[in-house]
Amino acid sequence: METNQSAAEETAANTPDSSGVEAQAQEELNTNTDQGNEELGENESDANDQGDTSSEPDSEEQTDWQERYLRLYAEFDNFRKRTMRERVDLIRNASRDSLDKMLPVLDDFARAETASKDVDDANALKEGQALIYTKFKQIMESQGIQQIEVNPGDVFDVDLHEAITRIPSPEHKGKVVDAVEAGYKLNDTVIRYAKVVVGE
Repeated sequence: METNQSAAEETAANTPDSSGVEAQAQEELNTNTDQGNEELGENESDANDQGDTSSEPDSEEQTDWQERYLRLYAEFDNFRKRTMRERVDLIRNASRDSLDKMLPVLDDFARAETASKDVDDANALKEGQALIYTKFKQIMESQGIQQIEVNPGDVFDVDLHEAITRIPSPEHKGKVVDAVEAGYKLNDTVIRYAKVVVGE
């Protein structure tokens, strides 16, 4: 009996107190938590440092894109202004070639007028007038001008003809009776309709 009691006392002496074990475990837990917090703080500071360095390239890239945009906008604005100037010049000088080719005809008319004051021969004036007309017609044809042929008896066509009046004509009903003014095309596009008299 005494032996059992002494064994129990030795066991109790060798066994650590449960409250001491809990205190020791709590202390180790606190130590581990403090170390984790320190490591976490270091990681956060490292991340902040990295974030600061990564924001610098972002701002540089943004500045680069802004400069590219401004250069591109300036180039486009210059291109737009240059194109507008070219269009205005083209519109103003579009008929330059045609008018340049008509200047010899104008010179011929000036010479004919000067010569007509001293010439009494009407045939010579008619011949000179015919030459000028032929020359002018050839110039117009070289520029793509074609006369619309209209003959009495042709069917009235609203795409080519303009009726200025109607007269009773049973044999030419709905047809052209007479052409008052010639019509012209420019490269297959009507620029002036032929003015005609239509029978009804």
